[in-house]
Amino acid sequence: MKLGGKVAVVTGGSRGVGRAICLAFAREGADVVVNYATRPDAAEEVVEEIRKMGRRALAIGADVATWEGADKVIKGAIDNFGKIDILVNNAGFIRPALLHKMTEEDWQLVIDIHLKAPWLCIKAAFPYMSEQKSGSIINVTSVAGVVGTVGQINYSAAKGGVIALTKSAARELAQYGIRVNCVCLGIVETEMSEKIRTDPKLVEIYKRRILLGRFATPEEVAEPFVFLASEDSSYITGQLIMVDGGYGMT
Repeated sequence: MKLGGKVAVVTGGSRGVGRAICLAFAREGADVVVNYATRPDAAEEVVEEIRKMGRRALAIGADVATWEGADKVIKGAIDNFGKIDILVNNAGFIRPALLHKMTEEDWQLVIDIHLKAPWLCIKAAFPYMSEQKSGSIINVTSVAGVVGTVGQINYSAAKGGVIALTKSAARELAQYGIRVNCVCLGIVETEMSEKIRTDPKLVEIYKRRILLGRFATPEEVAEPFVFLASEDSSYITGQLIMVDGGYGMT
């Protein structure tokens, strides 16, 4: 198993891509902390699935866009499993609106969960990863942060910031044996993309932009996270890995 003996923390791990990442990690031997914000039942279902694989798992409810929440999740891993080897900053939601109609609140909420939260979680994990001289941090961004998108300037700005955060953190943390990389997702079949996937006009527009001509499943996009979390990527840091079906090329 590629992640045997490892402990992973996945924020936003109760559903969608986060859930798929948690299960993929467990299949490869990792014990997993499943963070959630509002859906304890969904998080416990993921925990139960992981335990059926013979791995340890724990659900921790916390708002990782606050220091208290981020610290709670990381310390939960330390207190229950003794260490943290892998951190996936995946938590997020959207508040779409055109630029001139967007409220300051909707701007700040999205910036906080997509950009502030990864910084806080990395900050909270740093003392433990630096002490053990190892760690893999994987931030989740979107093709929206590379090419922009209409009606989600808050989300696009935050996801663009995640790319810069990743590169800066990689430069700072390499001396401690900590690798920091970023996975850029396109349109994945999750609740967040439901509006796009259920509107025939939007389906046509977006599928024309995706070179592979289809949306991704959570399970297939989870596999690059396994790669970046494992020793298979031991010489990779500061990189943006595009997992978007070619959307970002068009």
